[in-house]
Amino acid sequence: MAKTETRWICQECGWSFIKEMGKCPHCSAWDSLKEMVVRDELPAMSVGGRVGSDSPHPTPLSQVDMAGHTRIPVANGEFARVLGGGLVPGSIVLIGGEPGIGKSTLLLQIAAVLGDAQHPVLYVSGEESPGQLKRRAARLEILGDTIQVLAETNVDFVLQQADRLPTLQALIVDSIQTTHTGDLNSAAGSVSQVRECASRFQRWAKRRNIPVFLVGHVTKSGLIAGPKVLEHIVDTVLYLEGDPFHTYRLLRSIKNRFGATSEVGVFEMCENGLIEVENPSESFLAERMVNVAGSAIAVTMEGTRPLLVEIQGLANTTSFANPRRTVNGLEFNRLLLVVAVLSRRVGLRISDQDIFANVVGGLQIEEPAADLAVAAALASSVRDRPVAADLALVGEIGLSGELRSVGRLEARLKEAARLGFQTVVVPRNLRREKLRTPAGLNVVAVRTVSEALEVALT
Repeated sequence: MAKTETRWICQECGWSFIKEMGKCPHCSAWDSLKEMVVRDELPAMSVGGRVGSDSPHPTPLSQVDMAGHTRIPVANGEFARVLGGGLVPGSIVLIGGEPGIGKSTLLLQIAAVLGDAQHPVLYVSGEESPGQLKRRAARLEILGDTIQVLAETNVDFVLQQADRLPTLQALIVDSIQTTHTGDLNSAAGSVSQVRECASRFQRWAKRRNIPVFLVGHVTKSGLIAGPKVLEHIVDTVLYLEGDPFHTYRLLRSIKNRFGATSEVGVFEMCENGLIEVENPSESFLAERMVNVAGSAIAVTMEGTRPLLVEIQGLANTTSFANPRRTVNGLEFNRLLLVVAVLSRRVGLRISDQDIFANVVGGLQIEEPAADLAVAAALASSVRDRPVAADLALVGEIGLSGELRSVGRLEARLKEAARLGFQTVVVPRNLRREKLRTPAGLNVVAVRTVSEALEVALT
């Protein structure tokens, strides 16, 4: 039996209401509520309202069988790193990103390395024909003998065809916004269709113990289109990021039930597709000019991986009444904080200067541990004195001009030593914890920004 009712569902955030409104109370979007007929399937009940005897029973955790849950190896180190070491059977992975960023290219390459003659991968495309997929595979030099292609948008027919492949290795759906089910009257891509189709793929993945990849479109704000509940349905949410004017692409883990969140895999877009970058720090520093004022090296963390990136700063006397503050790759409010500390606590005259800050390579840095490198780059530009070529900086800046400790400092120091840096300026450890430093690396612990700049600009 099914209970049918009419609800008004917001097409932006997915919240539902029992009456029509011009503005969504949750996300404040205008004219986004659409009338939907919602059907709630009621569970089969026995006499007296009790659940039938075929319902599952509680099982002690110590007796749960783990057979069949071994991770599937992925012959792509960066992709496996983001997943947490491999692909978990029965998991459902959502991959989002801007149009043209390389989502379909990456999944086609993953399908080629996942499948084999006995265990093919089913690639379901609702946006491209099999001929278009064949043309892309030829450009990527993928033979495709282990990939089954299906151009279909009806979720029930897709799952029916997938059940006919008993040795299926994985299922890829490109994209979830193009799928639909005939049980709902709404159009494909609506909130109700996206939610229902994703739920059916989830139940099928758990029942067959086969991993499922879903490609999700993104909105203008960069979020995955459809309700936020779509991210709660899946096990893993991955975002493919990158500057369209740079060749590097970052696959970032936003949610992962089977691994670390905020993990990052680095790829380079080439003619043959996305090539994994095994040593991203060297790639980001490949075109660096040494002994140039306005350049500093920051040791930042992306998930569990330390990365060394170049931060450039430029200060120039303004020609306008209000100085400009332009930033690329950094959080704008963090730049304003660093500029204020340099002006008030260090004594640099930059109130009448146009400030420009840039992270080389198109990388987006959000953690505050890069504050000290930003301050050193700007101070180097103002004083026209270069930072030492073999010096890196780590530290969060407080409003009093003090340096605060950061996490995973030992991993940052090991990465700096591996790339040949001789000196690293770090915040002084006031907790008296023993820091294990790599051999040959000079670690300079300072307490304030002024002390750090004296070391960096000497």
